[in-house]
Parts: sequence; C-alpha cells; structure tokens
Amino acid sequence: MILQALASYYDQLAQQGRLERPGWLSVKVSYALRLNEEGQLMAVMDVREEKEQGKKKVMTPKSMTVPEPLKRTVGIQSNFLFDNAAYMLGIDSKGKPERSIQCFQACAALHQKLLHDVDEPFAKAILAFFQHWEPQKAAEHPLLAPLLKELSAANLVFRLGNTYAHEVPSIQHAWQNHYDASPEDDARQRCLVTGEVAEIARLHPSIKGVREAQSVGASLVGFNARAFESYGHDEEQGRNAPVSKKAAFAYGAALNHLLADRDHTLFFGDTTMVFWAETAETVYADAFAAFMGTSEVRDTALQLALERLSQGLEATWDRFPMQPDNRFFILGLAPNAARLSVRFFLQSSFGDLATHLIAHQKRLELQRPSYEKYETLSIYGMLRETVNPNASNKNASPQMTGDVLRSIMTDTPYPATLYQQTQLRIRSEHVISWGKASIIKAYLLKNLSQGNMKEIISEVAQVKLNEDTAYTPYVLGRLFAVLEGLQQAANPGINATIRDRYFNSACCTPQVVFPTLIRLSQAHLKKLDTGLSIHFQQQLQTLMGMMDESYPARLNLTDQGIFQLGYYHQTQKRYQKKEDNRDE
Repeated sequence: MILQALASYYDQLAQQGRLERPGWLSVKVSYALRLNEEGQLMAVMDVREEKEQGKKKVMTPKSMTVPEPLKRTVGIQSNFLFDNAAYMLGIDSKGKPERSIQCFQACAALHQKLLHDVDEPFAKAILAFFQHWEPQKAAEHPLLAPLLKELSAANLVFRLGNTYAHEVPSIQHAWQNHYDASPEDDARQRCLVTGEVAEIARLHPSIKGVREAQSVGASLVGFNARAFESYGHDEEQGRNAPVSKKAAFAYGAALNHLLADRDHTLFFGDTTMVFWAETAETVYADAFAAFMGTSEVRDTALQLALERLSQGLEATWDRFPMQPDNRFFILGLAPNAARLSVRFFLQSSFGDLATHLIAHQKRLELQRPSYEKYETLSIYGMLRETVNPNASNKNASPQMTGDVLRSIMTDTPYPATLYQQTQLRIRSEHVISWGKASIIKAYLLKNLSQGNMKEIISEVAQVKLNEDTAYTPYVLGRLFAVLEGLQQAANPGINATIRDRYFNSACCTPQVVFPTLIRLSQAHLKKLDTGLSIHFQQQLQTLMGMMDESYPARLNLTDQGIFQLGYYHQTQKRYQKKEDNRDE
C-alpha cells in the first residue's frame, strides 16, 4: 500500500509537471566543465546559487535534472553526463589514485557506449574529452589545481557554450533509449505495485532526507541476507519482492520529493513524517503542516476550515478549496542502518483526519496559567512533557512517539506509555504542569471513559474545577492544593512546600500522609490573621465533609491521575483569584 500510494502520487506530480519523467532525476550540481568542440577543457564554471541562510548568504549547489544516478555499493559504476570528480576527471581525493583512474575509465566507457552513434557536436566533444584527457595529470591542470578541495565533494556536468549536455535532445534520446532498453525475458516478472509484467528493479532507489539516516541515502526496500530471501531467489535482491523498474523509480522520486520539501516534513525524535493528498494539491499538506507545526498558535481560519471538513462540508483555507473526501496519506520513517523502518503509515479522507485532530484538541482543553501564551498544547509539547528537561537528549521514546501519532491520527486510544511516562515525570519533578495535566485529562477521557468509570471521568476530566464532584481521589487532590496554599500563606516566601516532600506519597498512599498534613495545617492556621484563618478552615471543612469514607490506603494509577487533576484544578482556581484581586 505504501509503494502504491507513492507511485500514484508520482503520477499526479508528473502530470502537473512537478517531477521528472522516468530515467531522470533532480540532483545538486556545483560545477560545470566547459568544453570546446574539440573536447578540450576551457573552464570550470561555478554554477552554485547564492541563498540566504539565517542572517548569512551562502553558496548552495544548483538543482539540475540529469539522467537518473545509479545506486552505488562498493563497486565502480558511473553515472551518465554527471558525476563526482573521480569519475569525470580521475581526481583522487581519498588516497586511492588507482581506483580514481578506474572510475574515470568506467565513466569514459559508459559515454562511449551511449554516444558513439549520436551525430551531435556536443556528443563528439564529450567523446573527444574522454579520449584525450589524462587523469594522472588532472590534479596538476591549471584550471583544476586551485579548486581541488571544492571539486572533491561536488557533482560536475558538461557544458558547451551556453548549453548543458543533459539539455541536448539527441543526447537525451540516447539516454532514454538506454534506460528503456528491453531486458531479457527471464528478467521480467509481474510487478507487485502496478500488476504489469515488466522489468524488475534489482536495486531500489536511495531515499534521502530521513533524519539520522545515512546522508548518501537509505533503502526502503532491500534484501542483503539469505534470511530475507524467498525460495528460489537466492542472491537475486529485488526479485524477492518484484517491483518494476518504472514503479521503483516512481515511488523513489515521489518520496525524495516529499522529503526534500522541508515545509511539509515534520520531525518527532528519530521519526521523519511526510504527508500528501491523493490529488497532489498542496493546500491539504499546508493545512496539515499548519495544524501540526512546532508552534502552538492556531490560525482561526484554519480552525474554522477543519470544523467544516469534519462536518463533511467543503472548506476554504488560504483561498484554496478543500474537499472532505479527498484521500490523505501520512508516512512516518525512522533510520535503521542502511535501511529505513516504517514507524506508521496512515490513510484516510481529509475530513475524517480533521475530525480526529479536532477531537484530540478538545480532549486537551484545560484552564491554563496566565503565563502560558499558547491556547492549545501541540503534539510536540505533549511529547516534551514525557522527557527529563535536564536530559541531553530531549527526544521522547521513538516507539511511544509513533504510537502517539498513530492514535491521534486514527482517533484510537492513546498508548499507555504516554500516561506512564507522564506519571514518571510527575513523581520525579513534583510538578503538575499545564501540559502534564492536559495529557492526563485527554488520556482519561479517551482511554477510560467507559463502563463504571464513564460518569466519574466526565465529572473530573473537565476544563475547569468541578466543585460538585465528590469522587474521593479528586477531592483529595483539591485538599492537598488547599493545604499547600495554607502553608504558603502562613510562611510567605517559603522555598519548599509540602508538595516537594509529600506529593508522591499523598498521591499513592493517602492514608499514610494526610493525617500528618492535617496536623501540620493546625500549626499553619495559628500563624494567620482571623479572616484568612477562617477562609482556609472553611475550605478544609468543605472538602473533608465531601468524603464519606476514610482516607484510602492506596490509589491505583488511574486514581492517581484523577488526584493530580484535582490538585491542578484547585491550584489554578487559587491563582485565578489572586489575579482577579490584583485586577480589582
């Protein structure tokens, strides 16, 4: 399904003229070797482009559409009309001069094979160049010597006058004939992607742009050991899962195109996520990227558009119409040595996706502190809450990251690891932040709001404090917040409160801790003036009166989350009153 979706996306892009035809690919080129008609090297032209990078301007290689590069392993294989300095000039940059000469000879042989019958001055110039060039003396050439360092890591192309070799129609035709050449009968099988009988790709294209994967590219499909091979296809690589050469090119070109578009590529830890609409219209990817972006800011127009789409209605965003039934795909990839692992692959209508995103967002809604400038917790924010803020690696667990993203996109229960990791951070930090409380609320609503717990969860997992519920863990959380407020009022400027010493125990084993806290509260009440003392006494009496049972000996993990929500809600109410008093 992944390869079929990517191949179909390629077809859409090709029809719109946004991707090259089979056999051609866009690569980064830094220099052009300008020849004359006799094949002599006349100049080395810098074709890089000046682009802004932050506050600086830097020279970046230029994208050019050239014959599709080969996927190299350890052997010597030359590309056509472009390559690095070792193949094009025989320049040694790795301390292996003999290998560099062999690379040059392989490049010369390929061009001789493809261009010997082409009646074109440029083709003859290229053949003359390879015939007369002396790779042993290349490093001493006056045009190359000043640029040896730059050329060692650059792609080169041929140029004659104002024309590049890969732009000449007769040379293009020679390459296309070579690329489309019919294989032997035994090399043809039925393609698993298209269903057609066609030439099978022995090696699949390299995929570049996945975070932490090899910079030269990694394989999405590959077989490099007997354990992965099918019976009868020993050491036959791609024939173990036959994908036609055309389909392999299509899915590789589409995926590389997606990964090269950084505006529509998101990173979550080691997971690289790309997404696209079936019709290849960018407005859908724009809207999804805006909703999923690193900023918690939500555009009002986008919110309204998603609301309409979730209702099955056409919506307009950024002046472009969006249809709710348009298919949308989301692919998460992670590095795995020289290959890529698929973290998740999701597909649905854009309307259903909008429904799921909005539902997730609403579950997270929670009264936030005044210092929080964002109205909604982003997915990045959620994942950050599960990580030690002092850790050198701020990335959440890769497995949990994939599970969380999948649950949000498909509107299925959140992974238990999200809740467990949040609890671990609370126990370690003794802090119930807005983000952690939002995660607890969303998890309780989605995962536990059924059966006997349905009514209880609906009472406690609300946006603001619910003063009417008498569920004991929630009331205990509120009571702890009041006791902490009492301590702070009795000891202004105190550095450490009961939260730092007793919170974890109060949350897990109330019966052990609360009697001690109530005794301490009596000492704190004596330090207050009469009016404030009465205020806190009334709160304590009200909350303790709501409990029709003794302190529980132990709270399970769900009730611990409810305790923490009660604490958070009561604390936010106290801070809200202080802000209201200051405003008055």
